[in-house]
Amino acid sequence: MNFEIDKASTSISNLQKNKNTDPSSTSEHSSNNSELKSAVVETSKAFPSSKWVKLNVGGKIYLTTIWTLVSKEPESMLARMFSQDGAMLPSNQDEQGAYLIDRSPHYFEPIINYLRHGQLIVDPNVSLEGVLEEAKFFGLECLVSQLESQIMQANQPLDNVPLTRRDVIKALIQTSHLTELRFQGVNLAGADLRKLDFRNINFKYACMQRCNLSHANLTYCCLERTDLAFANLECSQLVSVKGLCANMEGANLRGCNFEDPSGLRTNLEGVNLKGACLESSNMAGVNLRVANLKDANMKNCNLRAAVLAGADLERCNLSGSDLQEANLRGANLKDAELTLMVTPLHMSQAIR
Repeated sequence: MNFEIDKASTSISNLQKNKNTDPSSTSEHSSNNSELKSAVVETSKAFPSSKWVKLNVGGKIYLTTIWTLVSKEPESMLARMFSQDGAMLPSNQDEQGAYLIDRSPHYFEPIINYLRHGQLIVDPNVSLEGVLEEAKFFGLECLVSQLESQIMQANQPLDNVPLTRRDVIKALIQTSHLTELRFQGVNLAGADLRKLDFRNINFKYACMQRCNLSHANLTYCCLERTDLAFANLECSQLVSVKGLCANMEGANLRGCNFEDPSGLRTNLEGVNLKGACLESSNMAGVNLRVANLKDANMKNCNLRAAVLAGADLERCNLSGSDLQEANLRGANLKDAELTLMVTPLHMSQAIR
């Protein structure tokens, strides 16, 4: 088999030399072209997919199979070089029979490994930009898109990168308890902040989407216009927080405590709690004026003396809740669940 490949390659090389040295003869030129095509077909037939082949990339030898080169990216340059249809002539060979490719082996190794197992693994000391240029050269379109995506993420401005639990703890440790700590406008999306003490901290305008704040102490925090969509605040202390117009859509607030023993009200006026879970929370005296509580779960909540005037409680589940002295004037109670109420709901509490 090796003899056949070498013979075919020699034939192609000789034909190419004859073509370059004697272009004057038209008939001989046509004959050479047909013989060249025959040699290409003969060479392609000598490349069964299971055959092992040597590649000399920038002086480094790689041993792989034809199947590895042609199966993953059939339209790539490497696949066309060794495909059965002979779409492209293979390169020259060195004295050991390895096919010469004038590219950097430093960046080629992640590419050959990608062709072997389909996973892009790049060592920390290897430049993604360098691998990208090699992928473009070899025509590996799927790999190019992966690399461009990774490079874009790596070059993302640090200003937009969310802070982690480590960053937050470092800030808490380095700040005196007498100093006001401000996280205003900070990106904390997806951070694991459970069980931390955030008393008196300013989170105004902060992005805290999908944060894990379970069992955290947020007493006296400023959450004004904070984005807490789909965050987990289960069993958190939210005593006397200022959450004016905060976004808590889909958030988990099960078992939270909002009541201040001193009588200071928690202000959640205009907050978006659409689809949120507030089951079994202590919300006595909370200001939820004009809040959006559509589809919220407020089962078994303590809402004594809570202000729900103008709130949207459509399809809200209030079964088992205590609404004694709660202000429901102007609230939308369409299709709300009001079964098993702890105390009677007087008509004077709600106009509609």
